[in-house]
Amino acid sequence: MPLAGLKTPLFGSTACSDALRALVSQPRAHLLENEYSRVTKRSVDADTVLTGALASSAALGTVFPAPNGLADQLKMVARMISAAPALGAKRQVFFVSLGGFDNHDAMLTAHPGLLTSVAGALAAFYKATAELGLADKVTTFTASDFGRTMSGNNDGSDHGWGSMHFVLGGAVKGRSFYGTAPVVASNGPDDVGQGRLLPSTSVDQLAATLGSWLGVSDSDLLGLLPSLVNYNAGSRKLGVV
Repeated sequence: MPLAGLKTPLFGSTACSDALRALVSQPRAHLLENEYSRVTKRSVDADTVLTGALASSAALGTVFPAPNGLADQLKMVARMISAAPALGAKRQVFFVSLGGFDNHDAMLTAHPGLLTSVAGALAAFYKATAELGLADKVTTFTASDFGRTMSGNNDGSDHGWGSMHFVLGGAVKGRSFYGTAPVVASNGPDDVGQGRLLPSTSVDQLAATLGSWLGVSDSDLLGLLPSLVNYNAGSRKLGVV
Protein backbone atom coordinates (compact mmCIF):
# COMPACT_ATOMS: atom_id res chain seq x y z
CA MET A 1 0.00 0.00 0.00
CA PRO A 2 1.71 3.26 -1.10
CA LEU A 3 2.01 6.07 1.40
CA ALA A 4 -0.56 8.73 0.55
CA GLY A 5 1.11 12.01 -0.33
CA LEU A 6 4.20 10.49 -1.91
CA LYS A 7 2.63 9.06 -5.06
CA THR A 8 0.94 12.34 -5.91
CA PRO A 9 1.74 15.86 -4.68
CA LEU A 10 0.47 16.31 -1.13
CA PHE A 11 -2.12 19.12 -1.09
CA GLY A 12 -1.07 19.71 -4.69
CA SER A 13 2.47 20.61 -3.62
CA THR A 14 5.65 18.65 -4.42
CA ALA A 15 7.35 20.57 -1.59
CA CYS A 16 4.84 19.07 0.85
CA SER A 17 5.51 15.60 -0.53
CA ASP A 18 9.27 16.12 -0.16
CA ALA A 19 8.77 17.29 3.42
CA LEU A 20 6.63 14.23 4.19
CA ARG A 21 9.24 11.92 2.69
CA ALA A 22 11.96 13.50 4.82
CA LEU A 23 9.78 13.38 7.92
CA VAL A 24 9.05 9.64 7.71
CA SER A 25 12.51 8.52 6.60
CA GLN A 26 15.13 10.80 8.13
CA PRO A 27 17.59 9.31 10.67
CA ARG A 28 16.63 9.57 14.33
CA ALA A 29 18.66 9.64 17.51
CA HIS A 30 16.45 7.13 19.33
CA LEU A 31 17.30 3.53 18.39
CA LEU A 32 13.71 2.36 17.86
CA GLU A 33 12.64 5.53 16.06
CA ASN A 34 15.65 5.26 13.77
CA GLU A 35 14.84 1.63 12.93
CA TYR A 36 11.25 2.59 12.16
CA SER A 37 12.46 5.36 9.84
CA ARG A 38 14.92 3.00 8.16
CA VAL A 39 12.23 0.40 7.47
CA THR A 40 9.85 3.09 6.22
CA LYS A 41 12.46 4.45 3.82
CA ARG A 42 13.21 0.96 2.54
CA SER A 43 9.50 0.35 1.96
CA VAL A 44 9.01 3.64 0.13
CA ASP A 45 12.04 2.98 -2.07
CA ALA A 46 10.87 -0.58 -2.80
CA ASP A 47 7.43 0.70 -3.75
CA THR A 48 9.01 3.09 -6.24
CA VAL A 49 11.03 0.28 -7.84
CA LEU A 50 8.02 -2.07 -7.92
CA THR A 51 5.72 0.55 -9.44
CA GLY A 52 8.20 1.14 -12.24
CA ALA A 53 8.62 -2.58 -12.90
CA LEU A 54 4.87 -3.19 -12.98
CA ALA A 55 4.34 -0.29 -15.36
CA SER A 56 6.75 -1.85 -17.87
CA SER A 57 5.35 -5.40 -17.64
CA ALA A 58 2.72 -6.70 -20.07
CA ALA A 59 -0.92 -6.73 -18.97
CA LEU A 60 -2.41 -10.08 -18.03
CA GLY A 61 -5.11 -11.51 -20.24
CA THR A 62 -6.34 -13.94 -17.58
CA VAL A 63 -9.64 -12.87 -16.05
CA PHE A 64 -9.76 -13.06 -12.25
CA PRO A 65 -13.14 -13.45 -10.54
CA ALA A 66 -14.69 -10.40 -8.89
CA PRO A 67 -15.61 -9.50 -6.30
CA ASN A 68 -13.01 -11.76 -4.71
CA GLY A 69 -10.42 -10.34 -2.31
CA LEU A 70 -8.17 -13.39 -2.57
CA ALA A 71 -8.24 -13.22 -6.36
CA ASP A 72 -7.27 -9.53 -6.20
CA GLN A 73 -4.22 -10.43 -4.12
CA LEU A 74 -3.21 -13.29 -6.39
CA LYS A 75 -3.61 -11.10 -9.47
CA MET A 76 -1.07 -8.68 -7.99
CA VAL A 77 1.21 -11.64 -7.20
CA ALA A 78 0.98 -12.74 -10.83
CA ARG A 79 1.88 -9.22 -11.96
CA MET A 80 4.87 -9.17 -9.58
CA ILE A 81 6.01 -12.54 -10.92
CA SER A 82 5.84 -11.18 -14.46
CA ALA A 83 7.96 -8.21 -13.35
CA ALA A 84 10.63 -10.41 -11.71
CA PRO A 85 13.26 -9.84 -14.46
CA ALA A 86 12.95 -6.06 -14.08
CA LEU A 87 13.19 -6.42 -10.31
CA GLY A 88 16.22 -8.70 -10.50
CA ALA A 89 14.34 -11.32 -8.47
CA LYS A 90 15.43 -14.94 -8.85
CA ARG A 91 13.31 -16.47 -6.10
CA GLN A 92 10.09 -14.95 -4.82
CA VAL A 93 7.85 -15.95 -1.90
CA PHE A 94 4.42 -14.37 -1.54
CA PHE A 95 1.86 -14.53 1.25
CA VAL A 96 -1.83 -13.85 0.63
CA SER A 97 -4.72 -14.49 2.99
CA LEU A 98 -8.46 -14.98 3.25
CA GLY A 99 -10.20 -14.79 6.60
CA GLY A 100 -13.62 -15.87 7.76
CA PHE A 101 -13.02 -19.59 8.30
CA ASP A 102 -13.42 -19.52 12.08
CA ASN A 103 -17.02 -20.62 11.69
CA HIS A 104 -18.42 -21.06 15.19
CA ASP A 105 -21.69 -19.86 13.68
CA ALA A 106 -23.46 -20.15 10.33
CA MET A 107 -20.98 -22.69 9.00
CA LEU A 108 -23.36 -24.23 6.47
CA THR A 109 -23.94 -20.87 4.81
CA ALA A 110 -20.48 -19.29 5.19
CA HIS A 111 -18.11 -22.16 4.41
CA PRO A 112 -19.31 -23.00 0.87
CA GLY A 113 -18.92 -19.38 -0.20
CA LEU A 114 -15.41 -19.21 1.23
CA LEU A 115 -14.33 -22.34 -0.61
CA THR A 116 -15.88 -20.98 -3.81
CA SER A 117 -13.71 -17.87 -3.43
CA VAL A 118 -10.61 -19.99 -2.87
CA ALA A 119 -11.37 -22.22 -5.87
CA GLY A 120 -12.00 -19.32 -8.23
CA ALA A 121 -8.93 -17.41 -7.10
CA LEU A 122 -6.57 -20.39 -7.33
CA ALA A 123 -7.91 -21.46 -10.73
CA ALA A 124 -7.39 -17.97 -12.16
CA PHE A 125 -3.92 -17.70 -10.62
CA TYR A 126 -2.82 -20.99 -12.15
CA LYS A 127 -4.14 -19.84 -15.55
CA ALA A 128 -2.15 -16.62 -15.15
CA THR A 129 1.08 -18.51 -14.45
CA ALA A 130 0.40 -20.65 -17.51
CA GLU A 131 -0.18 -17.50 -19.56
CA LEU A 132 3.19 -16.20 -18.39
CA GLY A 133 4.82 -19.52 -19.35
CA LEU A 134 5.86 -20.04 -15.72
CA ALA A 135 3.38 -22.61 -14.45
CA ASP A 136 6.13 -25.12 -13.69
CA LYS A 137 8.11 -22.43 -11.85
CA VAL A 138 5.32 -21.42 -9.45
CA THR A 139 3.94 -23.64 -6.69
CA THR A 140 0.95 -22.50 -4.66
CA PHE A 141 -0.15 -24.07 -1.39
CA THR A 142 -2.71 -23.38 1.30
CA ALA A 143 -2.01 -23.20 5.03
CA SER A 144 -4.01 -22.70 8.20
CA ASP A 145 -3.28 -22.73 11.91
CA PHE A 146 -6.16 -25.08 12.74
CA GLY A 147 -8.94 -27.17 11.25
CA ARG A 148 -12.49 -27.68 12.53
CA THR A 149 -14.12 -30.24 14.81
CA MET A 150 -16.68 -32.81 13.78
CA SER A 151 -18.79 -31.97 16.80
CA GLY A 152 -21.09 -28.98 16.58
CA ASN A 153 -20.72 -25.63 18.30
CA ASN A 154 -24.01 -23.75 18.06
CA ASP A 155 -24.61 -23.81 14.27
CA GLY A 156 -20.91 -24.07 13.49
CA SER A 157 -17.88 -25.98 14.75
CA ASP A 158 -15.00 -25.47 17.14
CA HIS A 159 -11.23 -25.30 16.65
CA GLY A 160 -9.92 -28.63 15.42
CA TRP A 161 -6.57 -30.26 14.79
CA GLY A 162 -5.16 -30.58 11.30
CA SER A 163 -6.91 -29.97 8.01
CA MET A 164 -6.94 -30.68 4.30
CA HIS A 165 -4.73 -28.51 2.09
CA PHE A 166 -4.19 -27.90 -1.60
CA VAL A 167 -0.92 -27.72 -3.56
CA LEU A 168 -1.03 -26.73 -7.21
CA GLY A 169 1.32 -25.73 -10.00
CA GLY A 170 2.98 -27.08 -13.12
CA ALA A 171 5.66 -28.86 -11.08
CA VAL A 172 3.13 -30.55 -8.79
CA LYS A 173 2.46 -34.26 -9.14
CA GLY A 174 -1.22 -33.57 -8.98
CA ARG A 175 -4.54 -35.38 -9.04
CA SER A 176 -3.32 -37.34 -6.04
CA PHE A 177 -4.14 -37.52 -2.37
CA TYR A 178 -1.08 -37.39 -0.10
CA GLY A 179 -1.32 -38.84 3.37
CA THR A 180 -4.06 -41.03 4.80
CA ALA A 181 -7.58 -39.66 4.98
CA PRO A 182 -9.04 -39.83 8.48
CA VAL A 183 -12.30 -41.54 9.25
CA VAL A 184 -14.66 -38.58 9.16
CA ALA A 185 -16.88 -39.43 12.10
CA SER A 186 -17.47 -38.17 15.61
CA ASN A 187 -16.14 -40.70 18.12
CA GLY A 188 -14.51 -42.56 15.23
CA PRO A 189 -11.04 -44.17 15.36
CA ASP A 190 -9.32 -40.89 14.40
CA ASP A 191 -11.32 -38.71 16.81
CA VAL A 192 -8.95 -37.69 19.61
CA GLY A 193 -11.67 -35.93 21.56
CA GLN A 194 -14.49 -33.43 20.97
CA GLY A 195 -14.58 -34.29 17.28
CA ARG A 196 -10.94 -33.36 16.63
CA LEU A 197 -9.46 -35.56 13.89
CA LEU A 198 -5.85 -36.75 14.17
CA PRO A 199 -3.89 -35.83 11.00
CA SER A 200 -1.70 -38.47 9.37
CA THR A 201 0.71 -35.99 7.82
CA SER A 202 2.75 -33.27 9.49
CA VAL A 203 3.09 -29.69 8.33
CA ASP A 204 6.83 -30.28 8.69
CA GLN A 205 6.68 -32.86 5.91
CA LEU A 206 4.88 -30.44 3.61
CA ALA A 207 7.30 -27.66 4.52
CA ALA A 208 10.26 -29.95 3.81
CA THR A 209 8.79 -30.85 0.43
CA LEU A 210 8.32 -27.22 -0.55
CA GLY A 211 11.66 -26.18 0.92
CA SER A 212 13.43 -28.85 -1.11
CA TRP A 213 11.66 -27.63 -4.26
CA LEU A 214 12.97 -24.14 -3.49
CA GLY A 215 16.50 -25.53 -3.33
CA VAL A 216 17.07 -26.04 0.41
CA SER A 217 19.46 -28.92 1.08
CA ASP A 218 18.45 -31.91 3.18
CA SER A 219 20.90 -30.92 5.93
CA ASP A 220 19.58 -27.38 6.07
CA LEU A 221 16.00 -28.66 6.20
CA LEU A 222 16.83 -30.42 9.47
CA GLY A 223 18.00 -27.11 10.88
CA LEU A 224 14.98 -25.19 9.62
CA LEU A 225 12.51 -27.86 10.73
CA PRO A 226 13.82 -29.39 13.98
CA SER A 227 10.90 -31.83 14.29
CA LEU A 228 11.79 -33.39 10.93
CA VAL A 229 14.42 -35.54 12.61
CA ASN A 230 11.60 -37.57 14.16
CA TYR A 231 10.67 -38.94 10.72
CA ASN A 232 12.48 -41.62 8.74
CA ALA A 233 14.56 -40.16 5.92
CA GLY A 234 12.24 -41.69 3.35
CA SER A 235 9.11 -40.06 4.79
CA ARG A 236 10.40 -36.56 5.47
CA LYS A 237 9.12 -35.33 2.11
CA LEU A 238 5.77 -36.05 0.55
CA GLY A 239 6.88 -36.13 -3.09
CA VAL A 240 4.26 -33.56 -4.10
CA VAL A 241 6.79 -31.65 -6.23
